[in-house]
Amino acid sequence: MAASDTPAALQGLVVLDLSRILAGPTATQLLGDLGATVIKVENPKTGGDDTRGWGPNYALDRDGNRTDLSAYFMAANRNKLSISVDLSTEQGQETVKHLAARADVVIENYKPGGLDKYGLDHATLLKAHPELVYCSISGFGQTGPNRDQPGYDLMAQGYGGIMSLTGAPDGPPMKVGVGIADVMCGMYAAIGILAALRHRDATGEGQHIDLALVDAQMAWLINEGTNFLTSGKLPERRGNAHPNIVPYDAFPCAEGHFLLAVGNDAQFARFCDAFGLGELPEDPDYTTNLARIENRVRLTEILSEALAPLPRDEILARCHRVKVPAGPIHTVEEALTSDQAEARNAVVSVETADTAKGTISLLGNPLKFSRTPVTYRRPPPRFGQDTGMVREMFGIKPKAD
Repeated sequence: MAASDTPAALQGLVVLDLSRILAGPTATQLLGDLGATVIKVENPKTGGDDTRGWGPNYALDRDGNRTDLSAYFMAANRNKLSISVDLSTEQGQETVKHLAARADVVIENYKPGGLDKYGLDHATLLKAHPELVYCSISGFGQTGPNRDQPGYDLMAQGYGGIMSLTGAPDGPPMKVGVGIADVMCGMYAAIGILAALRHRDATGEGQHIDLALVDAQMAWLINEGTNFLTSGKLPERRGNAHPNIVPYDAFPCAEGHFLLAVGNDAQFARFCDAFGLGELPEDPDYTTNLARIENRVRLTEILSEALAPLPRDEILARCHRVKVPAGPIHTVEEALTSDQAEARNAVVSVETADTAKGTISLLGNPLKFSRTPVTYRRPPPRFGQDTGMVREMFGIKPKAD
């Protein structure tokens, strides 16, 4: 049987998505890509997910008018069914409870306690449906002194420490260029949900997953976090440089900059030979990586002076010949239109009947399965477009919320 003929990995799984903006939608889009049926609950009072209005870029309809499909919304909401439900009404609450009774997973990102008044909190739904996997995403988690503080990606990056490490050494703290705290939190959510489902399938027992943006961000401090825990010394901002490897940085060249990532002493020796700097590996100040870390500033000056006049492609060709990692710094356009991006389906085209082009371009899912491939079954939905269909699918009386 060909891989394309196999059921999707999560086919038959029903996910009730009460989340909005980025962390929760990232998780549910991933589950949808893997075959789950994702029902996205959107608030009619706000016109749906907040990000539908986060322009300036939008898909246009056939008359050239702006739709509610902002580029931001489309980034995290394909493979979902959108239903319009007002949780503040009794009918809306009953709709969600009906769907929860049929769902395998519920995911939400309200403030802790925010769903209690609707009877849609984890304690209530798990009591009614003990096999349910219920994932709560919040800024600081369900416990702790900051439990009630709102959570946004920028605040998580600041509170969790990553901004203190990002940016030029003599510049201000800097956030990562995209909402990486949200995205990584969404990844942790998807992993946690899959683990809880495996436990549920083995035991019949569901559970609550409590996940915080700040917790997730602290977890991916990775080596800089453990550097501090081991030494007690605060990490420094180093721009593109690496705290534990030298040379590992952006270096000047004739056209701007390129990336060099020398991972060990043998690579350093080969790199130096390729650029007429064969004396450097013999110098005790640079022979070992530890020595190069201690003499980082002077070595960076020497290498920058030698490399700056050379064309980028010549530098990369020399590095590749001696098997030293080096590469370009692409613009987003260069990255997404590269031959590598094309070969790996980094950009996918999804049909959209009511848009001007009839298709939209989205970032592809990076997972490549040999038997259960990722599928792009549905474009990001217009607000509430699937309300009637979902009500019919799940036997809900067709009353307006």
